[in-house]
Amino acid sequence: MPTQPSTRPEPATRTLSAPPSLTPLLARGALLSPFKRPRPDAPAPATQLVLPGVRVDLARLAAYERVCGFATGPDVLPVTYPHVLAFPLAMRIMAGRDFPLPLLGLVHTSIAITQYEEPTATAEYELAVRVEALAPHRRGTEATVLTEARADGGLVWESRSTYLARHRTREEALGNAARGPASDGQGPAVREEPGDDSAVRPGTLPPLAEWRLAQDVGRRYGTISGDRNPIHLHPLTARLFGFPRAIAHGMWTVARCLAEYGPRGAVEVRADFRAPVLLPGTVTYAARGRAFELRTGERVHLTGDVRPLSPGTDTGGAAAPAG
Repeated sequence: MPTQPSTRPEPATRTLSAPPSLTPLLARGALLSPFKRPRPDAPAPATQLVLPGVRVDLARLAAYERVCGFATGPDVLPVTYPHVLAFPLAMRIMAGRDFPLPLLGLVHTSIAITQYEEPTATAEYELAVRVEALAPHRRGTEATVLTEARADGGLVWESRSTYLARHRTREEALGNAARGPASDGQGPAVREEPGDDSAVRPGTLPPLAEWRLAQDVGRRYGTISGDRNPIHLHPLTARLFGFPRAIAHGMWTVARCLAEYGPRGAVEVRADFRAPVLLPGTVTYAARGRAFELRTGERVHLTGDVRPLSPGTDTGGAAAPAG
């Protein structure tokens, strides 16, 4: 019988008075990692973290927009920015004792964003983060982390990120070659629907731009986002984890692509992180219709698509966007 995803009842809510400090969380997560034995049937953390009264630091926002290529100045948050605002809450959960996957070596494999309306830079937000479930993956165990951003009591933005802890699985032991989710370059590029021009094979989209990435992209993005994972910061620390050079953050790659794509209004975004981007390096941005990707030669790093949100989509309490 196939293993079913591990779920749990509605989580208990814990309200914070300030965002957690990331440096101690990274240290705690690193220290606890060797003692964790990931498995898909482990219980997910039973707590939802909520942080009310969040205001956007406009200077930090402008720095984020510059490093990711977004236009600066408009009173609208980039579609990926609420992820940065809520990152300390996600880190507090994933660095905790009751999170069953080791923080060290955890791989961000995908993100699905639903933006019900464009969040503004001057609004006050309530952020909420929780782990929805653990599920088996052909290369280990994957956790789904739900992030929500509310303004004036209404849900304006949410995302589901998947994080993979690699470990030996029953499928590997049996030599099973069945394909898993699109997290490691082996799965489908994008969602496929009849007549959908975003249902394309990776590497076939027409190139639109070429970007030369400096060696310090990981350090610059890490300073702004708070994600100072050593694999992104320096070649020496990246080599400790098996990479020949530092690699770009997955969330930087999707943000850079979306800055070029320019989604506006109520949209759904899906991105799958397929292969690391080594720094320094040169990458090609390609897109057609709703689909986009980032690649180096024939090696595809990221695939994704952008779709307008259907009118009347349930926002869990927010007014549904018109049109």
